[in-house]
Amino acid sequence: MRFENVWLLCLLILIPLLVWLYFKRYRYKSGSILFSDLTLVSQLNKSFWVKYRFVLVILRMLVILLIIIAIARPQTSRGFEEISTEGIDIMLILDASGSMRAEDFKPQNRLQAAKEVVKEFLQGRENDRIGLIVFAGKSYTQCPLTLDYNILEELLDHVEVGIIEDGTAIGLAIANAVDRLKDSKAKSKVAVLLTDGENNRWEIAPITAARAAAAMNIRIYTIGIGSIYGGAPIPVDTVFGKDYIRVDGELVLTKLDEDTLRRIANETSARYFRATDEKKLSQIYEEISKLETTKLNVKRYIRHNELTAYFLLPAAILLLLEIILSNTRFRKIP
Repeated sequence: MRFENVWLLCLLILIPLLVWLYFKRYRYKSGSILFSDLTLVSQLNKSFWVKYRFVLVILRMLVILLIIIAIARPQTSRGFEEISTEGIDIMLILDASGSMRAEDFKPQNRLQAAKEVVKEFLQGRENDRIGLIVFAGKSYTQCPLTLDYNILEELLDHVEVGIIEDGTAIGLAIANAVDRLKDSKAKSKVAVLLTDGENNRWEIAPITAARAAAAMNIRIYTIGIGSIYGGAPIPVDTVFGKDYIRVDGELVLTKLDEDTLRRIANETSARYFRATDEKKLSQIYEEISKLETTKLNVKRYIRHNELTAYFLLPAAILLLLEIILSNTRFRKIP
């Protein structure tokens, strides 16, 4: 609660002053009456109404208190914000090829670790539309741009290695993201590409797709994932249990093309990051989140509700009660 004319509350000091004057006057009148014989007077019992006549003073002071509060104009305040956003549209591009089963991000594999970190990234966004593109040998849109992050998380949970024919079609994935973002009216258009491999599908070359993104003012942040710079073995399930992919008896290791990922980021005025463990990957997404933050223009409005009537009404009732009592039960005969 607030007061429009808060300075008028200074008048409250009058209440203790009036009470003091009343009792001073009462004592003066009581002491000025002379009796020739006080014995008879002392034997008289005061009635209830005589004994509690000071109630009239209390009522009068309450009336004055309520009137002072009323003229100070008490108000309740209710505020609300009007937010205008310069939204960001973000397409997350996630590699789901066989190499993402590599277990160097223990206790999880690379894909599982990436999915957990992406969920953390979603929790830090509020007003941005975000979509998800999944790729391996082909690329498809798992979730179009949306503000419903719960639905996006559910669809992310369904991403697994093997849902797309194997391979690493980085160029196709970027082209898919460009197609989703090209008609966006957002202030900023961004893609975040995460992969642990090198492009091996040439329907669209990665650099060609990156240049198309740059022409559409789309920035592509690239993330290379993998803890072992020389590559990690790729697990595979067999009838005898888990094994690793081999060619001519030799382990097949993942191979990350960092040069291409750097070029993609540079072509689109973005940045390349290398994630060697889940903690580092989480820090990378957090940094991208800070680089691509929605700008909010906030206007605050305050609405005041007048409460004067809530004090004037009881003041009027108490004043009426005081007048009635002073002319009936508490009536004083001169």
